[in-house]
Amino acid sequence: MSSLRFPEPYQHRHPPVCNINELLEEKSTLSQKAADLIARTVGSWRFLIVQSILLAGWFLINLVAWFSPWDPYPFIFMNLILSLQSAYTASIVMISENRQAERDRIEAHNYYDLNVKEEEELRAILDHLAAQDEALKEIHRQLAAIRNDRGPSAGPGDLH
Repeated sequence: MSSLRFPEPYQHRHPPVCNINELLEEKSTLSQKAADLIARTVGSWRFLIVQSILLAGWFLINLVAWFSPWDPYPFIFMNLILSLQSAYTASIVMISENRQAERDRIEAHNYYDLNVKEEEELRAILDHLAAQDEALKEIHRQLAAIRNDRGPSAGPGDLH
């Protein structure tokens, strides 16, 4: 009778999986949080609608002004303000985009680490299943040997 062998129980020797959102929230500075907030705000329908209403009001007030309009047609002052807004907004959005790219890199690395851990655990499970297969084969072989020793007249209930 051969001895049945099983692999050692799997030991989880890796650090726990971390939450990327919490990790990045801890690392972000006030200016980074502000850049993200501005990018979220400028990239919203609410901002677009409010800005459209303000620009339409600017047009109307300066076109039908009873007093001296502060920015007569062709609205040079408004163009200056919109150009400044565009220049700053583009830079702030790029800061936020760079943070998102950093987040994506960290997240991809985290997924890689997680996949390595999963593969290691799956390998341990498959090794254990292979050992169980070998144990079942040995048990069946031993049962067949016991049946053969008892003779052809022994039935299934005669193994006690």
